[in-house]
Amino acid sequence: MKKTPEECRVEDALSILVGKWKPIILLHLLQEGTKRFSELKRSMPGITQKMLTKQLRELEDEDIIKRVVYPQVPPKVEYSITEYGRSLEPILEAMHEWGTKHTQHKMEKMNQNSS
Repeated sequence: MKKTPEECRVEDALSILVGKWKPIILLHLLQEGTKRFSELKRSMPGITQKMLTKQLRELEDEDIIKRVVYPQVPPKVEYSITEYGRSLEPILEAMHEWGTKHTQHKMEKMNQNSS
C-alpha cells in the first residue's frame, strides 16, 4: 500500500514514543514485567522523579501502560504494559536494530575519513 505524505501517521506514532525516557520505560516494562515507581526510578539513574512521573502519565493517557494504586499505607503503585502497549514491541525492536546499524555505519564512516 502506497502512502502519501499527506496520509502519513508517523508523526502520530512519534508523538507517543518521542522522549529520551519513554522507549527505555517501555523496554523495562516489556522485558521485566510489572514495576513499582521506585524500581523504575532505580533502573534509570539519570531520570528525575518529576520527569518519570510525567512520562508515565503520558504513556498511561495513551493506554500504553496501566497504573494500579493499592489502598495501603504507604501507597503502593505499580506500572505494567497494556495489551495494546505490547503492539509497540516490534516497533521498538526495529528501532533498536536500526540504531545499532546506524551507530556501526557512523563508526565505519569515521574510520574511513581518518584513514
